[in-house]
Amino acid sequence: MDQTNFAAPEFPSTPFLCVDAEVMDRNLAAMAGRAAAAGLSLRPHAKTHKVPEIARRQLELGAVGLTVATLGEAEVFAAAGCTDLFLAYPLWVTPARAARIKSLAARAALRIGVDSVEAARELGQAVAGCGVQVVVEVDSGHHRSGCRPDDAGTVAQAALDHGLAVAGVFTFPGHGYGPGKRGPAAGQEAAALATAAASLVAAGIPAGTVSGGSTPTAADADAGVLTELRPGVYAFNDAQQVELGSCGWDDVALTAVATVVSSTGRSVILDAGSKVLGADQPAWATGGGRILGMPGARITALSEHHATVAIPDGVPMPRRGDILQAVPNHVCAAVNLADELVVVRDGAPAGTWAVAARGRNN
Repeated sequence: MDQTNFAAPEFPSTPFLCVDAEVMDRNLAAMAGRAAAAGLSLRPHAKTHKVPEIARRQLELGAVGLTVATLGEAEVFAAAGCTDLFLAYPLWVTPARAARIKSLAARAALRIGVDSVEAARELGQAVAGCGVQVVVEVDSGHHRSGCRPDDAGTVAQAALDHGLAVAGVFTFPGHGYGPGKRGPAAGQEAAALATAAASLVAAGIPAGTVSGGSTPTAADADAGVLTELRPGVYAFNDAQQVELGSCGWDDVALTAVATVVSSTGRSVILDAGSKVLGADQPAWATGGGRILGMPGARITALSEHHATVAIPDGVPMPRRGDILQAVPNHVCAAVNLADELVVVRDGAPAGTWAVAARGRNN
C-alpha cells in the first residue's frame, strides 16, 4: 500500500480499516503451505477477520473448515456456505442456545469444545442426536479454560455416555504471546496434547483430531503430535506479531488509515483512537500500536478518538492533513469495531468487505 493515495475521492474519510489484498493473499498461502508441508490440517480461526470472502479463500487454499469463537459467528459463516465449523469454546447451553445449535447442525458439520464432565453432560442432554461432535479442551499452560490433559479421557467418556460423538482433543497455547515464549509454549502444547490423546486411547476412545496452534506458535508446532492447526491472526498480522517476531512489516495486511489532526513537539495526533484500533496493550508491547512505513514510531497514548504517536528524531515530522497507516496491537479487536474493511489491490481501491460476524458475540 506504499503507493496508495488514500486522499483520493474513491476512499472514505478517515479513519477506516484497510486490507492490502495482495499481502493478505500471500499470508494465507504461506500458512496453507506451511501446514501442508508439515502434514497438518489447517482450520483457521475466523474470529480474526469475521469476513466470509476471506473464509472462502482460506477454504480454497485447502483449509478443512473454520474455527469460530461464538455460536453467532458460526451462524454467519454457515449462512455464507462454510459447512465445517469448530466452535472452540465451552458453551453454557440454554434452551434458546440449544435450539440454535440444532438448527446450525442441520446445515453444517459442527464440533463444539467441552472441558469438563459437567459441560459434556449438559451439552449431551441438550443436543444429543443432532449430529454435533465434541472436542475435549485441555490446558497446556495458558490457564484459561481446559481440563487437565490426563482427565481428557474422563471428559470424553462423559460425552459418549450422554449421546455425543467425540472428535478429538484441542488446546490453545495462548501463553506463547510474549517475547521468547512461543517455543516453550509450543513444547508445552505438544506435551499436553500427547497426554490428552493418550488419555482418550486409554479409555478406549480413538484420539481423533489433535488440534492446537496459534499464529505465534504455528512455526514451532510439533507435527509428530498435532494433526490440526488453528491460527487466526496470520491473515492480517498486527503490531504484536511484528514485535514477537512472528512476521515482518511486509506481512502486515491490515492497517487503520488515519489523518494527522494535531502535533506537539515530536508527537502527532491521529484521528483513529481506541474505537478504531482497539485498546489492547500487553505489558511487553512497546506502545498502543505502530505506524506502517515508520518502524521507530509508536503510539504512546490512546483515547477514544485520539492516537498520540511519538515520531523518532531524524524522521521528518508528519504535518496536519498527512495520512498515516496505524498498525493495531491486536487486529482481532480492531476488526470487531468496524462495519466494513476497505480493500486495496495494486495500490488502488478494490471495493469493501462487510465484517459480517461483527458483534456476533452470543
